[in-house]
Amino acid sequence: MKNFFKKNKNIIFIVAILGCLIGLISWQILQPNGLSKDFVSGNGRIEANEIDLATKLGGRLIDVFVEEGELVKKDQILAQMQTDILEAQLEEVKAKYRQAAKMVDTVMAQIIVAENNSAAMKSIAKQREAELDVANKRLARSQHLAKSDAISKQILDDDRAQAKSAAAALQAAEAQSAASEATIAATKAELNGAHATVEAYLANIKRITVEINDSQLKAPCTAKVQYRIAQPGETLGAGGKVLSLVDLRNIHMTFFLPETVAGKIAMGTEVRIVLDAATNHVIPAKVSFISSVAQFTPKTVETASERQKLMFRVKARIDQTLVERNLDQVKTGVPGEAFIKLNPQTPWPRELMLQTEKNG
Repeated sequence: MKNFFKKNKNIIFIVAILGCLIGLISWQILQPNGLSKDFVSGNGRIEANEIDLATKLGGRLIDVFVEEGELVKKDQILAQMQTDILEAQLEEVKAKYRQAAKMVDTVMAQIIVAENNSAAMKSIAKQREAELDVANKRLARSQHLAKSDAISKQILDDDRAQAKSAAAALQAAEAQSAASEATIAATKAELNGAHATVEAYLANIKRITVEINDSQLKAPCTAKVQYRIAQPGETLGAGGKVLSLVDLRNIHMTFFLPETVAGKIAMGTEVRIVLDAATNHVIPAKVSFISSVAQFTPKTVETASERQKLMFRVKARIDQTLVERNLDQVKTGVPGEAFIKLNPQTPWPRELMLQTEKNG
């Protein structure tokens, strides 16, 4: 073995030198863009929230107006459910509503008639009250004159009968007036019921109209169609999924950082993203989420070296204005790397500068 080393000493020395050079070059190449300790990075993918566009009511799917990968705007009609039964129900309820509205008009007319009758009965009662007053006065005079035999007993009896008749007539008139008031009260109660019926039909009309409108499945936000889950002609139950959408309001990259770094990052910290598919473009973003629970945590954390294995999930949200300007180019699932500056005073290296910063 010693003779082997002596004979091949020069070759071994050359191999060792080459190994060191290869190691040095590999270390330089594998460094993350030659960034200093003031920067940290993490690998991730572009992500967005997924929205399942589903039916509110069960029924047949009439048509789907978009294809997979298509960009859609908020409130754009994406699919149409069958509404024949709902439209028939709406016409039926509208007819009942018109009938109930006519009943309200009829009852109001009856109230007017009853109030007129009541007024007439009150006038008659006042007239009968006046007649009774006259009859009572005449009876009082007759009774006084009868004591001195100034009038005959027959006249006294007639005046007494007249007073009793007037009293009976007043009682009858008051009873009729009370009956007319009761009629008015009953008719007004009937009117309240008619109004309630009208309001119930109006509520049904509103409900069915909403259900018809909900049968047009609209985009809840600016989004991209990811999948067509159902096809025209299929019968779906309530909550049946028709389309899967990608919400473009919150485009972000999820990546992981070690515990020693995650503790130094605050919400809103500036992030620069470089995608594998476009390494010459730097995308601005900000930290929008930092997990409060560590990932990849060992079952027992006892030593400092083990604590270095604690990783925290971080989300960096891409500037919405930039997303809106490049909606056609937005694609989820694209891998890339997110860079965070730990020292605010340290300038970004040129390869991570935005185009405006380079021009400036």
